[in-house]
Amino acid sequence: MFAAYAARIDRDQPLNGLDLGERPEPVARPGWTVVNVKAASLNHHDLWTLRGVGIGEDALPMILGCDAAGVDEHGNEVVLHSVIGETGHGVGPDEPRSILTERYQGTFAERVAVPSWNVLPKPKELSFEEATCLPTAWLTAYRMLFTKACARPGQSVLVQGAGGGVATAAIVLGAAAGLRVFATSRDAAKRERAVELGAEAAYEPGARLPHRVDVVVETVGAATWSHSVKSLRPGGTLVISGATSGDRPPAAELTRIFFHELHVAGVTMGTKEELSGLLAFCAATGVRPVIDTVLPLDRAREGFEKMNSGDLFGKVVLTV
Repeated sequence: MFAAYAARIDRDQPLNGLDLGERPEPVARPGWTVVNVKAASLNHHDLWTLRGVGIGEDALPMILGCDAAGVDEHGNEVVLHSVIGETGHGVGPDEPRSILTERYQGTFAERVAVPSWNVLPKPKELSFEEATCLPTAWLTAYRMLFTKACARPGQSVLVQGAGGGVATAAIVLGAAAGLRVFATSRDAAKRERAVELGAEAAYEPGARLPHRVDVVVETVGAATWSHSVKSLRPGGTLVISGATSGDRPPAAELTRIFFHELHVAGVTMGTKEELSGLLAFCAATGVRPVIDTVLPLDRAREGFEKMNSGDLFGKVVLTV
C-alpha cells in the first residue's frame, strides 16, 4: 500500500527523512481493527518524529500520521483515537501509553491498524476531512480549556501563537463556549484571521492586554513564556501542550508563579471520552475545524513543507 513514512532521522533537516512509497499492509491481530483511511491530518508530532524525538533508528521505517478518519471493515464511518494503550485495550495492561508512530505504524497510508477500542463513530455532520483534524490538535485544545483549566463562559483566555493547530482550535472552541478570547501572532494576517474566528482581539507577541486573563493556552514555549505568566490574574491557570520555540525560556518567572499562586498544567492529547465529547460538541454546535490545505497523500511533502515553514493557519489534511 502507498504511504508517507520516516525512512531516516535528520535532526536538522527533518524533511530529508521523509519518503513516499509502498509499505506492507497492516497486520491483523486479535482485538485490533483495520481501517481504510479516507483523510489524515498533519501535526508537529510528525516533524518531531522525523527529527528522532520519541523514536529511534531501530523503529524505522515508520509510517507517519497520528490522526485519521475512514471506514472500518464493517463499512462504518469512524474516527481514530490516537493514544494507544491508554487502558490496556489491544496491547495489555503493562504497556505504557504511546501515540501512533511511536510504537505502531501511523495513518499516512491507505490503511492503518489500531486497537478496536480506539475506534469511534464519525458523526454524520462532519466530513472525513473535518473529523481527522480533531483527535490530536483539537482534542488537546479541548482538554486544555475545559478539563485542565476548567474554563467557564464569561472567563477570559489568552491563546499564544494563532495559526498553529492547537492555538486555532482553542480560539474557535473558546469562542463557541462563551469565553472572551485574546490571541497573539507575529503575523498581521493571522491576527486578523483569529478575530474572524471569534477572538475578541489579537495582538503582537508580548503586547499588553486590556486586562489579565483567567487562562493562558501556551504552545509556543520559550518565546512567549514570560508574557504568558505575566498575563495571568492571581490564581489563574497556564496550560501548556507544546514548545515550538524551545523549552528553555530565558526567565522561568518562578517568583511570579508562587507569589500569585498561579496554576501550571501540562497536557498531552486527551482521553477517548473527551474525544467523544468534542465530536458531539462539533456536531451539535456547527463548530468545524479550521483547515488550511487539503492535499492528496502523494503530495504529502508539500504539506510537510508548509507546516515546517509555519506558513499555515489551521490544519493540513491528506486525503486517500
